[in-house]
Amino acid sequence: MRCVDVAALMTAAIVRKNKAAIVLPFEQVVRDVELNPRDSVVTNAQKLASIGGGGTNCSAPLARLKNHNLCPDLVILISDNQSWVDARASGPTQMMGVWEKMKRLNREAKLVCIDLQANGTTQAAERADVLNVGGFSDEVFGVVARFARGETGPGHWVECIEAVEL
Repeated sequence: MRCVDVAALMTAAIVRKNKAAIVLPFEQVVRDVELNPRDSVVTNAQKLASIGGGGTNCSAPLARLKNHNLCPDLVILISDNQSWVDARASGPTQMMGVWEKMKRLNREAKLVCIDLQANGTTQAAERADVLNVGGFSDEVFGVVARFARGETGPGHWVECIEAVEL
């Protein structure tokens, strides 16, 4: 299964449950798509997966939100997180630069980066307002919900691992 298929399915499920969700599919740029929350998850997932999948610019959807003076309480970015379009040689990623500007609009906003093919790099350093998730299972929705409610934070994964009895 391709990353775009998993991202499309996850996004369609989110739209089905959260009818006010703003969906900004992206590759090198944000691609416009009309989704109907009343449509089936499969129908919306097919629309999203057909958009493409060439290039990854993780800052593009954040820049679109910022350019419209929007900063939702929760932003979920689903990608392979290999953002090479606006890569920098050093310093914070372009994505984090845009996130910092967005946070001026909503100090309580939280960012979840779901990296479908976690490989050791990330676009956003984990902190109180940023959660990184590597891979996917149905448990991801619960983890995101707990983070959104403020029940998890930095060090969450270490706590989960340490709670496992060997």
